Amino acid sequence: MRDTRESRLLLVLLIAIAFALITVDIRGGEESPVDGARQAAATVFGPVENGVSAAVDPVGNAIGAVRDSGDRHDRIAALEHENATLKTKLGSDDRNASKVRQLDTMLKSAGAGQYGIKAAEVIAIGAAQGFSWTITIDAGADDGLTRDMTVLNGEGLVGRITTVGPNTATVLLANDPDFTVGTRLEKTDELGFATGQGSRPLSVQFLNGKAEVKKGDRLVTFGSSKDKPFVPGVPVGQVVRVDPSGGDLTRTVYVEPFVGFTKLDIVGIVVQAPREDPRDMVLPKQPKKPEKPKPTPTVTVTVQPNGDLVDGSGKVVGNINEKPDASASPGASGRPDPAAGDAANEQE
Repeated sequence: MRDTRESRLLLVLLIAIAFALITVDIRGGEESPVDGARQAAATVFGPVENGVSAAVDPVGNAIGAVRDSGDRHDRIAALEHENATLKTKLGSDDRNASKVRQLDTMLKSAGAGQYGIKAAEVIAIGAAQGFSWTITIDAGADDGLTRDMTVLNGEGLVGRITTVGPNTATVLLANDPDFTVGTRLEKTDELGFATGQGSRPLSVQFLNGKAEVKKGDRLVTFGSSKDKPFVPGVPVGQVVRVDPSGGDLTRTVYVEPFVGFTKLDIVGIVVQAPREDPRDMVLPKQPKKPEKPKPTPTVTVTVQPNGDLVDGSGKVVGNINEKPDASASPGASGRPDPAAGDAANEQE
């Protein structure tokens, strides 16, 4: 249809008639004059609508499924995220529990030695100093740390501070080959110097080549002048092997450190030395050795020709020919008392 003045007037007229029919239908309610026409239209066009609906429903369902699948995917992703968060939280809780245990053990050791400590966490292992055995901790000059401070944990000596930054510090571990510390043997006070050997036990040379050292003996730090770099009394390790002196002036023993250097987490820096040397107070108590069972006493009995049983002291304790008699009163030797028999004869 061409766009003419007549066509525009016809369109306006149709729109006006449509609005008039809508108004009459609304005002008429259930008695609307166009209700019959609507029912007739429904009768004619209903089957067509159903057919179109049946043809279009699969497409609509597919579109809905795609839309719903997106929603389900989002819900699954949200659930997976929640699960991951919970697992992380559980793991964090376990780690926190481990840190609490480490901190508690370290505080008990520091209390036994009267050390004033600053707790820190290991944030890196093996700093940029070549192949040295070092760790980096999350405390530095802003926390009052300085170079050559003793570092320990709940097990014993960890090392000493070598480099200090504003918020971090580098610790040279006690098993580093460049690490040396003066040691004192528990109880005997024999002095020596322990040197790190990497993953192997510490090598300790005692000043006294004839010092009595045996496997299982324990060592602590001897202490340095003005308590730097080492305070006294910090547990170092336990002797695992003793080399014969071989005529040398010094004697070498091998000591397994108390500290596990590959699993460090919480450490303490000694910021205040003890007023007195704690000696062996920080060492854990040695487990009691099981008592040897007491020997059961044995009695040797000799059989005489007449059948008497004689013990080691010469006392007759029985006779192999005797039979137990319930009516008889046995004497000290286990045989019938002759006095009792004489008394019975007198009564007769």
